[in-house]
Amino acid sequence: MTDPAAPKRQQEQQPEPEPEQEQEPESEQEQEPESESETETGPGPASPGETPAEARWLATQRPSRIREVQAGRLAWARVDLLDVEEGGARALRDALEVFRVQVTYVPVGQPRHLIAALGGPGRAAGPVAPYVIIACHGDEGRILLPELAPEVGQFQPFDGDMGPAEVRTHVRLTGSVVILTGCDTGDPELADAFLDAGASACIAPRGAPFGYASVFAPLFLFYELTELRTLEQAVARLRAHDDELSMWHIRTR
Repeated sequence: MTDPAAPKRQQEQQPEPEPEQEQEPESEQEQEPESESETETGPGPASPGETPAEARWLATQRPSRIREVQAGRLAWARVDLLDVEEGGARALRDALEVFRVQVTYVPVGQPRHLIAALGGPGRAAGPVAPYVIIACHGDEGRILLPELAPEVGQFQPFDGDMGPAEVRTHVRLTGSVVILTGCDTGDPELADAFLDAGASACIAPRGAPFGYASVFAPLFLFYELTELRTLEQAVARLRAHDDELSMWHIRTR
């Protein structure tokens, strides 16, 4: 009984390598959508574990980036929130998380902290997030940094505040959208410096907005983005809200 069965087993085993070879390209295709760079900035990417039936049902609901979270994603976007002694950054973090945005909160106490958070030397974490909010004070197109004791300041890569020259020298971004909240940080020279450093867009006020407006403006933008508006549409709606928020401008290339 074993002899007749033996050739049958051999015949069954011979075609086994062929389906294994066919499965290899399938596994590569399945890995492609998992890239963060492809999923975080696209409008409504498929979520991990989302079934075709669920996708069809979600398509019948009100459009929103929150549907991606509903389908299993932990967040639909990532934000690096840099707190340069602004005061409202923690409240901004809590509010952004309501939009199901993953926020990395980074307190900044010296120039080296800001440089590292913006992709320069000293960055130990992963890549800079697709969105970077610099919650700060500003003046005449410069980001104001805390005053340091001489024994600490002497070891910093630059002395004082961060302006266009410091941004071009030390900042290294790969397509992030930079949003600043400080007064006069929408100066075209500072915005162009961030673009030269690799930002895809820079959004900031030209003028001196109230502190509460500087907290509200990023929230307004992310509300609009959650509602599937483009970045340009979100900024246009922000500027149209009232005279205070009309100070914010977007600069791209």
